[in-house]
Amino acid sequence: MKTYLDCIPCLLRQIVEASSFFTRDEHLRIRIMKEVLSSLSQQDLSQSPPHITGSVYRLLRNRFSMDDPYRAIKDRFNRLTLSMLGPLRETVLNSQDPLLQAVKLAIAGNSIDCGAKTGLDEHEIRVEIESSSAKPLEGDVSLFRRAVEQARKILYIADNAGELTLDRLLIEQIGPDRVTVAVRGAPVINDATMEDARQTGLHELVRIIDNGTDAPGTIIEECSNEFRQTLAGSDLIIAKGQGNYETLCDEELNIIFLLKVKCPIIADHTGFPVGSHAVIQGPVR
Repeated sequence: MKTYLDCIPCLLRQIVEASSFFTRDEHLRIRIMKEVLSSLSQQDLSQSPPHITGSVYRLLRNRFSMDDPYRAIKDRFNRLTLSMLGPLRETVLNSQDPLLQAVKLAIAGNSIDCGAKTGLDEHEIRVEIESSSAKPLEGDVSLFRRAVEQARKILYIADNAGELTLDRLLIEQIGPDRVTVAVRGAPVINDATMEDARQTGLHELVRIIDNGTDAPGTIIEECSNEFRQTLAGSDLIIAKGQGNYETLCDEELNIIFLLKVKCPIIADHTGFPVGSHAVIQGPVR
């Protein structure tokens, strides 16, 4: 999947937001934006958005020591979803179709995305999660069910912090003994890292690895040997979110994407309207 110029304003908005978390010094923030714009002018814009975003955040870490500007936001949404975990687990267990309910909650959690929207609101996210039962799913849920039933080793590629708590509910239904969860190898936007997996207690349920990269997606050639070996040894890959979709949708893998469609580019590529909650089998071309 290729990128388009329409993605650049979203990235610039993220950098403005990230720099505001990092410093109140307006002169420094202007310098940061100039550095980012200079870097973008040299980028190959035929690459996927996670390629470009990863390189920009690498610049911010190396040049300005902006290691994890979204850390406070990630902590906040980890706490929010953990506070909801007990009631949501009861909702799953008491539903007529616990696996379907867990899928709906996991996809609703994909709304916790600072890359797609500035100023995420806790009330808005809570409402989105709690109302997910009534939200229709696009795609073939029965295919997901069959794939999970048949798989012996599953690699679950996570997306955002906070969202991990909802992923946990789905993994509990899938069967944790078959699942390895992969998080990002370094902070980027509000994507989940090993620290988030520990905060949400996911490390107590399943094996957690990081993918060895700092891109907000899964660029296989940049990933660690451990991640690539786990990928190769899995019969099924479940990938959360648009960043993973953008980087993996063309790969010849037994992969299913769970995501909320958040922009017109992904809507055009998937055929599902913006705002849809979707289950998509890959590869998608």
